[in-house]
Amino acid sequence: MFDVVAGFCHSQVLMALVQLQIFDALMLRPETAGALARKCAVPDDRMAVLLRAGVALKLLKKKRGDRFAMTSRGAALVGVPGLTQMIIHHDVFYRDLADPVAFFRGEVETELADFWPYVFGGEMDPQVAANYSDLMAQSQILVAEDTLKTVSFKGTKTLMDVGGGTGAFLEAAGRKHKELELKLFDLPQVAPAARERFAMAGMSARSEVISGSFRLDAIPHGADTLSLVRVLYDHSDDTIRQLLQNCYEALPNNGQLVISEPMSGGDKPQRATDVYFALYTMAMRTGRTRSAAEIAALCTEAGFSEIRIFAPRRPFVTSCLGAKKL
Repeated sequence: MFDVVAGFCHSQVLMALVQLQIFDALMLRPETAGALARKCAVPDDRMAVLLRAGVALKLLKKKRGDRFAMTSRGAALVGVPGLTQMIIHHDVFYRDLADPVAFFRGEVETELADFWPYVFGGEMDPQVAANYSDLMAQSQILVAEDTLKTVSFKGTKTLMDVGGGTGAFLEAAGRKHKELELKLFDLPQVAPAARERFAMAGMSARSEVISGSFRLDAIPHGADTLSLVRVLYDHSDDTIRQLLQNCYEALPNNGQLVISEPMSGGDKPQRATDVYFALYTMAMRTGRTRSAAEIAALCTEAGFSEIRIFAPRRPFVTSCLGAKKL
């Protein structure tokens, strides 16, 4: 119970360690509290408190000579793609939750919605587009890994990733399935960056990037499998109903739809998805975290059948669902 009560302090200690680049410094060599204090322009006594907190959270460890080093957990934090960037951008989320009662009453004009402006379907500043695309691409690595280990793409000739950003998921799919033809469909401010990714991966000859908005435009035809990776939870039920209907119409008979994103535990709430992701999507003000059963019902409503809910490998990374157009 005390860990729940004190959890906000734990997250702020983590934020300070990341923002002060303590982990980066300790990746090079162990350092004393004094050396880190000077490097970070933090008073010695306060740095000592921060480092001891890091030790208590098992992110750091104390070595001989009053030097601090990273634990395996701390090293893992640095090694997980996109995690550091995600932690840094949480400063926006923290401010949105500063008054939790007002937040749950819907009285907060959340900043997080401005961080992800693409979900509203409007114009985006190129630099804003680049910032969110980079964060999405970095964090997409683990999502792609779990999705490709969970869902079979055997028999798929052409995979189109709808709302695929800069192509991180498609690149991973293309590396695993060498004969797979790749198509990406996303906003004109975002999608062109995928061409460079595919070129660097040697996939230009078997990839196509199509610019458009799935909110405003029809889903292009030509793929026998469509993927929606971390798309649905950004949007309202009405938007999702239309999107799934458009996906159904774009697929040929026997075509497959793959959905991958964090999902609510439904009747059995989960710590990762029903606390973190549920509040995160609420702060975005457009979508929500749905259970696999809710998503399956929406797919059925759109005309899909043979819906399969896969057991997630890591629910805090992603969960997967497959459906077919017969």
